[in-house]
Amino acid sequence: MSHNLELKEGAFIISDAHYSHRRPELLNFLQDINTDNFSPSQLIFMGDIFDTLFDNIPYTHKINAQVIDIINQISKKIELVYIEGNHDFNLSKIFPDAKVFSIDAQPISMFFEDKKVLLAHGDIQSPLLYKVYTSVVRNSFVTSFLNILDLISGHKIIKKLDDYLGEKEDCKEFIGFRKFIQNRLASKYSCNYFIEGHFHQNKTLEFENFTYINLAAFACNQRYFIVKSFKDVKLLEEISYKK
Repeated sequence: MSHNLELKEGAFIISDAHYSHRRPELLNFLQDINTDNFSPSQLIFMGDIFDTLFDNIPYTHKINAQVIDIINQISKKIELVYIEGNHDFNLSKIFPDAKVFSIDAQPISMFFEDKKVLLAHGDIQSPLLYKVYTSVVRNSFVTSFLNILDLISGHKIIKKLDDYLGEKEDCKEFIGFRKFIQNRLASKYSCNYFIEGHFHQNKTLEFENFTYINLAAFACNQRYFIVKSFKDVKLLEEISYKK
């Protein structure tokens, strides 16, 4: 967890865009960054930027090719930090110029002025069965085998998965969220801020050890966040993207 990266003033943070043919809004947002309509000092992806993107399954590269290409163009111009999620992982070869952090490296540690900020997608400190699942699905042999099955099926497996994920309700309220986070994280970490995505709650909670921020999902209503040090803003300013 000792990465000691700088979190820059004016950085854009985006989480859970769940990009697919059903949710194409991310493409316009990234095009605005790539053409300098927006000028973030740094771009931080908090995971699940894609609904399905896995290194060993080339078809997932194909269906996301436009966004992959733009991300690679952007990462040559500004620092791009990519925290992997549970829908997009094993990405270091896909995004060679980005700083990519797997679930094993999370939370990552960044510093903003004199503040320590921890960032994670949101699926760390999970129950044992989930940890076993995440280890299995990220295994290169498993994904290679899945790729063979997908090829044999004429990509029906990935298409069905893509359709299923596209129909999920991503914007539900998590009842009992504060207690869940307190039990899961509050006694385990010490920092100024702990930022996650994954749960799509757009909530800030105060705990003894840190201020916890759960980000809004870009997939829900195209919200992203800008790092600010203004007195009336608690680290992040929420922005609604309109095209």
